[in-house]
Amino acid sequence: MAFSERIDRLKSSLIREILAAAQRPEVMSFAGGLPAEPMLPKVDWAQMPTSMGQYGMSEGEPMLRELIAAQARELGIQCEGSQVLIVSGSQQTLDLASKLFIDPGTEVLVEAPTYLAALQAFQLFGAHCLEVPQEADGPELGVLRQRLEQHKPAFAYLIPTFQNPSAVRYSEAKREAVAALLDEFGVTLIEDEPYRELVFDQGSATPIVSRLRSASWIYTGTVSKTLLPGLRVGYLIASPDLFPYLLRLKQSADLHTNRIGQWQALQWLGSQRYNEHLAELRDFYRLRRDAMQAALVEYFSDLATWETPQGGLFFWLALRQPLDTRTLLKPALEQDVVFMPGEPFFSEPDRHPGYLRLNFSHVAPERLGEGLRRLAGVIRDALAVEAA
Repeated sequence: MAFSERIDRLKSSLIREILAAAQRPEVMSFAGGLPAEPMLPKVDWAQMPTSMGQYGMSEGEPMLRELIAAQARELGIQCEGSQVLIVSGSQQTLDLASKLFIDPGTEVLVEAPTYLAALQAFQLFGAHCLEVPQEADGPELGVLRQRLEQHKPAFAYLIPTFQNPSAVRYSEAKREAVAALLDEFGVTLIEDEPYRELVFDQGSATPIVSRLRSASWIYTGTVSKTLLPGLRVGYLIASPDLFPYLLRLKQSADLHTNRIGQWQALQWLGSQRYNEHLAELRDFYRLRRDAMQAALVEYFSDLATWETPQGGLFFWLALRQPLDTRTLLKPALEQDVVFMPGEPFFSEPDRHPGYLRLNFSHVAPERLGEGLRRLAGVIRDALAVEAA
């Protein structure tokens, strides 16, 4: 059978495979980025107009676009509703951007580590990913400048606020410096912000796109982490030079995002009950973050190093004695524990052994300690075998 040449580059999603293996109720999953089910809000569909079942505009519902633009302006992003495109989760933004910019061999700039599904999308279209290492407060600026001087990436893909997987939040100084470099070299920025609202410790996080003076940009977000991931409603905001192309790509992909989900999102965003829901969500996740921090101190202090996340849904651990954490999946599952190996979050996984991403939103605090104790045991056993 004759498939397109890009199918040879199509990789399965390790995280989706792990989640499928973790469906048994006894399994404690630290793998996915799933919101906690007890915190999914109850939604009412009774008032939804029948007309929402009809085809809609490719751009999205006008009221929702205007609302998102207004909220973006409050963050300092100069934009209008006409620059907002409602997408089927922010993952679709990555697909549309890939179609817009990437041919086989196109260079793109990414953080190391970076979002696994972004790598999957970019590499499917043949991108060559240029990695910039992450520091505790953002990218290593010297490497970033070197990449920009020696290459001409089509875009830089950055997750500056509670990055998935590392949970890094860029400092204000790094945000300013990154914007200045992208302006200097004329490189488009794709800024991905799914975790912005899940903040536990105070700190500034003004979007990088609001600081750009000349570079083109796409800013993308979603309601999946704060409302209902099953709605599959996200958005992108793009500089005027990019928007028409993204809209046409959207039209060719799925005509429009589901209007039923858009209507539900519109009932919540900006409302008092949504603000109250966000406050409850932050308190709930902060408790789980603190419970994981305490358990990690107890069971992992001699095994790994990590930073306490100030927001988001993840801890990022670096083993003191690196090993390929993908080899730990099977023995961990035998202990009814699953986690996300760190290697696939790099464009060249085999060059970056020894990292784990642990999600703290899903496992109840009373079970969390036991799960981490078992996982630590699996790692100790593997290290012992390696040392023998």
